[in-house]
Amino acid sequence: MSDDENKEEKELDLTSPEVVTKYKTAAEIVNKALQLVLSECKPGAKIVDLCEKGDSYIREQSGSVYKNVKKKIERGVAFPTCISVNNIVCHFSPLASDETVLVQGDMMKIDMGCHIDGFIAVVGHTHVLRDGPVTGRAADVVAAANTAAEVALRLVKPGNKNKDVTKAIQKVAAAYDCKIVEAVLSHQLKQFVIDGNKVILSVSNPETRVDDAEFEENEVYAIDIVVSTGEGKPKLVDEKQTTIYKRAVDKSYSLKMKASRFIFSEISQKFPIMPFSARALEEKRARLGLVECMSHELLQPYPVLHEKPGDFVAQIKFTVLLMPNGSDRITSHALQELQSTKTIDDDAEIKGWLALGTKKKKGGGKKKKAKKGGDSKADETVEAEPMDETSKATTS
Repeated sequence: MSDDENKEEKELDLTSPEVVTKYKTAAEIVNKALQLVLSECKPGAKIVDLCEKGDSYIREQSGSVYKNVKKKIERGVAFPTCISVNNIVCHFSPLASDETVLVQGDMMKIDMGCHIDGFIAVVGHTHVLRDGPVTGRAADVVAAANTAAEVALRLVKPGNKNKDVTKAIQKVAAAYDCKIVEAVLSHQLKQFVIDGNKVILSVSNPETRVDDAEFEENEVYAIDIVVSTGEGKPKLVDEKQTTIYKRAVDKSYSLKMKASRFIFSEISQKFPIMPFSARALEEKRARLGLVECMSHELLQPYPVLHEKPGDFVAQIKFTVLLMPNGSDRITSHALQELQSTKTIDDDAEIKGWLALGTKKKKGGGKKKKAKKGGDSKADETVEAEPMDETSKATTS
């Protein structure tokens, strides 16, 4: 029996082709969901409608795969669609009654996740609602987030340490005269675990510390890069804006209010493990019931954080599989044209990081092999259009 258990445990990481397929299936769905939501982002569009469109697409598409397997598997939304605009840092996914609409010139951060059998793929992307190229400080902050994400992709590999990534992304942001936003964490992903114990800090400071960790082969990570033109110290402005929660499975309490018991029962049945939006609950009961659930720590909130008005905040989030043959970035979206006021051409260290390959070389001439790897289909997913100029400069 213990041999069977060990075998089953072994099959839950990337050594199993079936697990890799489930991660990539979830990634394909969430990439298409992002594309769908982006195509609907126009001035006057209600943010809640766009969020619901993303979640509905993920539910429909994930529900149409693995239908004929012997053992029923769970699948669906791993993280509710959020559209956080301008100086709003994260987690804005309003209730149905919210009337907030997009405005020309808005900088939108779209964040979402899908899972198949608990194997999670997340993606986060920044887009400015305008015609033509993005310019000025808006371009700087998006370029900073994208370059930091490209550097992180190359440094999150077996044998490297989490603290090395933290230092590197801060250096990249500074090169664009921007700041990495504090309190953003990049987590290891495991089956049904969106916030694994291995963590990469966005900014290291005395208040926020995590254990030193080394990346290992067959691990999966959600890399979340959030950059600001402001101080990078976001604040909670209004608790009522919080709509995303995750059940705290290690907590229990006998709730007193009937509305609280009803809501917590609904959450336990529909969303036992993954984060969810209060939009999926009956709104009036939810408002009453969530308060008591929160006060007794039965739910973990994902607060809506803000930088100062006038600050631009950009996000790039991706899922990466640390495969035996190298890193495989499975979620991404091409950026619109950027005309940044800053350049990293004179920074040898950043250029050196960007020149690193993401695939393991099979021996022979290093430069030739690196170029070959760059032409492979697997590597195409890690390229981002705004990096073309830099990539050419660093690899030619």
